[in-house]
Amino acid sequence: MTEPTVISGSIKAVTFYELIKGVGAVITALALWAWHNDVSLWIESANHAWVQHFGTLFSTQVEALTRVAQKASENWTLFLLLILGYASLRFIEAYGLWTDKTWAYWFSVLGYGIFLPVELYYLIARPFDWLQLATLLLNVLVVVVVYKHMRRKGLI
Repeated sequence: MTEPTVISGSIKAVTFYELIKGVGAVITALALWAWHNDVSLWIESANHAWVQHFGTLFSTQVEALTRVAQKASENWTLFLLLILGYASLRFIEAYGLWTDKTWAYWFSVLGYGIFLPVELYYLIARPFDWLQLATLLLNVLVVVVVYKHMRRKGLI
């Protein structure tokens, strides 16, 4: 009988991060499915409430999210499938990391690592954005954690 695999706390944290992203995507998909006819009205109300409470804080992100949401309401079935596909990938990766599968480590490092240059470019090329910086740093942290774990396991 084989011993159960013990995963490190840092890999557990990455796993939970993946689960949170997957659950967030599923909630987004359910909201889009339930309210796809009312997205434009909801966006207008949300933008008005945001400006009233927060002014121009994160205005770049709010505008980008507004554009995506409006496109999503026009092509809601396509967006719904894309969001559910994304959620599936997050859950598959979380499962693989939790069960200590080699492919999951590679998937994680490559999946996050491939976007780091793009995130860095947007951080430099566009006006400074704290949310983009936080996303970049979090993704770098995930790559470093998983990469170090892969080295410890002898996968690299």
